[in-house]
Amino acid sequence: MIIKPKVRGFVCVTAHPTGCTAHIQQQIDHVKAKGPIKNGPKRVLVIGASTGYGLASRITAAFGSGAATLGIFFERPSEEGRPATPGWYNSIAFTRAAQAAGLYAGNINGDAFSDDIKQQAIATIARDMGGPIDLVVYSLASPRRTHPKTGAVHKSVLKPLGAPYTNKTVDPDKGIVSEVTIEPANEAEAADTVAVMGGEDWEMWIQALADARLLAPGATAVAYSYIGPVHTWPIYKDGTIGRAKVDLERAARAIDAKLKAHGNGRAFISVNKALVTQASSAIPVVPLYISILYKVMKAAGTHEGCIEQMQRLFATQLYNGSTLKFDSEGRVRVDDWEMRPEIQNPVSEIWPKVTTENLAALTDIAGYRTEFLKLFGFGLPGVNYDAEVEPHQEF
Repeated sequence: MIIKPKVRGFVCVTAHPTGCTAHIQQQIDHVKAKGPIKNGPKRVLVIGASTGYGLASRITAAFGSGAATLGIFFERPSEEGRPATPGWYNSIAFTRAAQAAGLYAGNINGDAFSDDIKQQAIATIARDMGGPIDLVVYSLASPRRTHPKTGAVHKSVLKPLGAPYTNKTVDPDKGIVSEVTIEPANEAEAADTVAVMGGEDWEMWIQALADARLLAPGATAVAYSYIGPVHTWPIYKDGTIGRAKVDLERAARAIDAKLKAHGNGRAFISVNKALVTQASSAIPVVPLYISILYKVMKAAGTHEGCIEQMQRLFATQLYNGSTLKFDSEGRVRVDDWEMRPEIQNPVSEIWPKVTTENLAALTDIAGYRTEFLKLFGFGLPGVNYDAEVEPHQEF
């Protein structure tokens, strides 16, 4: 079939397998071009491995350090005549590239919050990976969680706390700038968001690995977060997501203490840059901020995508003889280039001026759209999107 992009709101409901493969290869090529990452990880578990920062971490570990990787993800497989989700195609493309390079690449498709998937992962590591895990990357982005102990279904919300929040936003597909008002979450909604996006599940993963004696002495555990500028704080840092991120930081401290007692390991939060991802596209206000940010950072020559961010994290902080550099709250910051005053000041100047009419001139909305479609395998050079392609692909 011929597969074209079909955008519905903040998601594209189709994905192109050949395009996704080309996108993976772009990221692999970037990591290889940067050269080997010395003293890097050798056996890596990535929880949330099929898109975004988790996928970029897996690519960096494999092709920067020659690591064996096990990826956990929850994607819809392809069927005859029906494309899969992009993460399915991404994971197939990564696995084939890793295996061609002589690297182990295991995959488990299922609910990472469940005890069953944790036990499947433990069995796979013990059977196939030749030793304990020395890096755990936690990069889940899910709208809901069925709690493995209580059976309760928790649903996250993207809402402010305490008071309604009004600000500009943009529909990236239609290019319409408008004002949006979001009503505040109640305490039950806030608690549910913490249950989904907080640190409890990360702690459960680490405990399961520790109980199975599959954490290497000196192991590292990292989870990803975002803080962003004042423009987005009410809906992000000071909203329900922010409360969940506070719990994620609590978990990082608890895991860090556990790993330090186990062969001087470490756990921390890496605060990353704002980027076009499936998760960020769903948050009101954020797409407009990203569109302005991209324009300013590209002009300054400091723009990075997911793979550039993760390669820099691994090469300049995690490994390569580097030492972690923490902020006052004990977080690693690879959003440092984004948060520089010479970037944020122009963003703040542009923000109040943006309208539907001048959107294309004042922002990089075109770049936003390009990056958004690339998430689904569209717009990649060298891919003939008018050609027939087989949507049903398996590992």
